[in-house]
Amino acid sequence: MAEEKTNVMRILDQKRVPYTPHHYAHPNGAVDGASVAALIGRDPASVCKTLVTQGASRQHYVFIIPVLRSLDLKAAARTVGEKSIEMIPQARLLPLTGYVHGGCSPVGMKKLFPTVLDGSVEGLDAIVVSAGKIGAQVELAPAALCALVGGTFAPVSK
Repeated sequence: MAEEKTNVMRILDQKRVPYTPHHYAHPNGAVDGASVAALIGRDPASVCKTLVTQGASRQHYVFIIPVLRSLDLKAAARTVGEKSIEMIPQARLLPLTGYVHGGCSPVGMKKLFPTVLDGSVEGLDAIVVSAGKIGAQVELAPAALCALVGGTFAPVSK
């Protein structure tokens, strides 16, 4: 059966960024990142989650890290020049980004926030990120994603 394209996929098509779509069943809503990696048959080190944070200055930042790792808040704050950062409350995710928890993509947010991809993914041939809804992922080159979102690479996970 043909899966419907998401807005993320349409943006990637429009910008001529090559990608491979992946779809998985999600009968009970969002699933954890390790389960997504298993469902789509990819190494968890290449499957990433998109985390939205807020700095002490009230500026928002996006971090893309492998699903089995955690965001190092101190390293992340240093990377973006903030005294401190914290995760935004889940209730603010949809109004701020246009995406729900478990379906948050770094591509196509309501506003383009400063974005950092974890240094551990920089050398990979491809990474997988959400395609903007639960059950849909896109696989693409980390450098292509970084260029698309105007991001940088830095060691921000532990």
